[in-house]
Amino acid sequence: MSSSAAIVTGASQRIGQATVVRLARELYALVARSLPKLEEAIRRPPAYHRGVAGATGAVVLMSSNSALFPKAPYATLGTINAAIVALAKAFSDRGIADEGQVNRVPGPVMTGRRRSCLERRAPPHRMSVEEVTANFPGEAGIARYGEPEEIAELALLASPAAHWMTGSTLRMDGGEVNSI
Repeated sequence: MSSSAAIVTGASQRIGQATVVRLARELYALVARSLPKLEEAIRRPPAYHRGVAGATGAVVLMSSNSALFPKAPYATLGTINAAIVALAKAFSDRGIADEGQVNRVPGPVMTGRRRSCLERRAPPHRMSVEEVTANFPGEAGIARYGEPEEIAELALLASPAAHWMTGSTLRMDGGEVNSI
């Protein structure tokens, strides 16, 4: 049985699902609210714990760059993402004390939430959803949207090999924010 556990939110769709599949390859014990959805996500029975006592721990929070660059039409999204940033910072302080790790990964990935934002953006700009979707990467300074499987590779931030990394934001955003 694995000594590492992962709790993945949103494990039944997009980034969460891709993350579960990636962690299952590493033999993590996966914890989910819905075992049938978890099993469906990885298409085979996972190593599963009802409790995770004694397991190592890590939290990787996903968000967008809207916390740093809020736009008026998306004020709610910016506020939610600012809360995720604050939560990551607060949890990382606790994680250091508990020998856990907490990190954050922002990036423009095509998810249901992003699709919803693009659908709301189209009418005021007198454009179709397809046009807005096609134009956004150029406006954001990126070549394309990220794929959930690319973000899922960063789930290894929760691995024992990355244990010393905590309190960090690792940008995987296709160059949307130049932070070097």
